[in-house]
Amino acid sequence: MAKYVYPAVFTPEEGGKFSVDFPDLDGCYTCGDNLGDAIVMAEDVLAFYLFDEEKAGHVIPEPSDAGSIHLNTGEFVNYITCDTIVYARMHDKKSVRKTVTIPGWLNEAAKKKNINFSQVLQQALMYEIGDFGENRA
Repeated sequence: MAKYVYPAVFTPEEGGKFSVDFPDLDGCYTCGDNLGDAIVMAEDVLAFYLFDEEKAGHVIPEPSDAGSIHLNTGEFVNYITCDTIVYARMHDKKSVRKTVTIPGWLNEAAKKKNINFSQVLQQALMYEIGDFGENRA
């Protein structure tokens, strides 16, 4: 999981609405009732799309240079960012059971101190992946 930046093509529609398409990502598109809404929706669909691709083990394509994207009259390109780690925290809350092996003396010492093994493991894993709390949703 990672942070991404992709160019999105914004197409004005009737009534101040916008369609949004990510030319580098097949089938990744959305819309919004106004420009602000379209940007929020674009961030969400980008995170969803890339998170799904990561989980499936697909290769994530490199983003195009905005200047190389063909635009029709009225369209414009805006870069959209997302963080699939933050997205996963918000949407993938299912707990997973893991079996771990520790020395017996450590198990007994931790139990005497009423240490929550799951909490300590989660904290240690977040530290190991470099998440010190700044991305917590």
